Amino acid sequence: MKILNRYILKSFLGPFLATFFIILFVLIMQALWLQFDKIAGKGISVLIILKFLGYMALMMVPTALPIAILLSSIMALGNMAENYEFAAIKSAGISLQRFIRPLVILMLVLSFFNFLFLNYVFPYASLKSKN
Repeated sequence: MKILNRYILKSFLGPFLATFFIILFVLIMQALWLQFDKIAGKGISVLIILKFLGYMALMMVPTALPIAILLSSIMALGNMAENYEFAAIKSAGISLQRFIRPLVILMLVLSFFNFLFLNYVFPYASLKSKN
């Protein structure tokens, strides 16, 4: 793997993981807030509430993934543009398509895993959270 490919992936993965978990937390708290009237005052144990939050987290992953990809790509590429790294890469004779290729491949891999997640994990989590 070339140094430039590692650099673009490293500059993307840090913000991606951070934004993914922050957005996932916000979506879980929103779901908890919507279900709060069904949970509060019913004498439900903490273990059951944590299971519910775990299943809700699994259900929110397909929603949080595209938002995290969008925000982290804006942050990573915006930071590169701010530091004139795009100009340096362009002056080195590397095209934008060649520079963005590792991110495109990463997005294809993430979309494949999201497809598998939606086929196998999401229905199970949906069924368990309803029960």
